[in-house]
Amino acid sequence: MSQPQLEAMPDDWTRALAVVAHPDDLEYGCAAAVACWTDRGKEVAYLLVSRGEAGIDTLAPAECAPLREREQRASAAVVGVSAVEFLDHHDGVIEYGTALRRDIAAAVRRHRPELVITLNHRDTWGPAVGGNWNTPDHRAVGRATLDAAGDAGNRWIFPELLTEQGLEPWSGVRWVAIAGSATPTHAVGAAAGLDRAVRSLLEHRSYIEALTDEDPEDYCRTFQNGNVRALADRFGGRPAVGFEIFGR
Repeated sequence: MSQPQLEAMPDDWTRALAVVAHPDDLEYGCAAAVACWTDRGKEVAYLLVSRGEAGIDTLAPAECAPLREREQRASAAVVGVSAVEFLDHHDGVIEYGTALRRDIAAAVRRHRPELVITLNHRDTWGPAVGGNWNTPDHRAVGRATLDAAGDAGNRWIFPELLTEQGLEPWSGVRWVAIAGSATPTHAVGAAAGLDRAVRSLLEHRSYIEALTDEDPEDYCRTFQNGNVRALADRFGGRPAVGFEIFGR
């Protein structure tokens, strides 16, 4: 049975905040869409909950963390993002809970986005990508981001954000968009951002070289081409990045 066509992603917004667990999560998830958005003058900021310090087996965390931070900042710049923040939760053992919700809610109040983006928060990646079990970090950060989008607007949840940090409540989040969802509802045409998405992922060269023996550029191009073409038949034949949208 054919799947339903995807709706176009809402476009009547000015600011977005993307919240993920690790450097490279956004490059694997939605960099082509980000490039298209910044081309149109939209502001996108990145919040990384960890520095990805446990991601390269051959590098100790103390050496890996600053390397992956540098690669993430360079990667973001390729798609027009200059605001990149890190929270310093520990890679691999990020815990869902009030501490994580508070940190993300604080970032939402600082950046005041209308759109919040995160990565698949569910247990698996779904059959389209092999049905593999999702990582604890992705599940924790995705769930906490969905919750923090509401927490940010309630002055009585985490009142210390106002009294200690001067962060006024922000109830302006209109949507939370889940990249990498097995059940996308919307999409963004990605053709104009595809080459930059390849280059953005390629900036994570240290991670990619540890991950695969394939030529890094070939690996990045193959992945990104496959990613944006996977949903084309549900979006008028156009290469696209899919999102599952939750309205607020």
